[in-house]
Amino acid sequence: MDDLNVTAEEHLTAARASAHGRSAHLVLQEPPLRQTVIALTEGTALDEHNAPPAASLLVLRGSVRLTAASGDAELAAGTLHPIPQERHGLLALSDAVVLLTAVND
Repeated sequence: MDDLNVTAEEHLTAARASAHGRSAHLVLQEPPLRQTVIALTEGTALDEHNAPPAASLLVLRGSVRLTAASGDAELAAGTLHPIPQERHGLLALSDAVVLLTAVND
């Protein structure tokens, strides 16, 4: 079992060292459930993409903006937010780490 605090720090360090400003690690895969730690440096974005059937985002460190046609949401550390059922993106407002929980078909 992963310690999310340790994993968050490891991947934030890796994101800071990466030319792309991000690092990710699949921490749990029990189909159809997947949980992934994603670290992003300030200003780094995950471009718009399709939503899985069900998903949520838990901000572990920093702050992010979840973008979608239905409206943007600024999320701070400790915030749990559902992923909208539409194309969406993610922008790190500061160095950030999130836990993405997704249920896939």
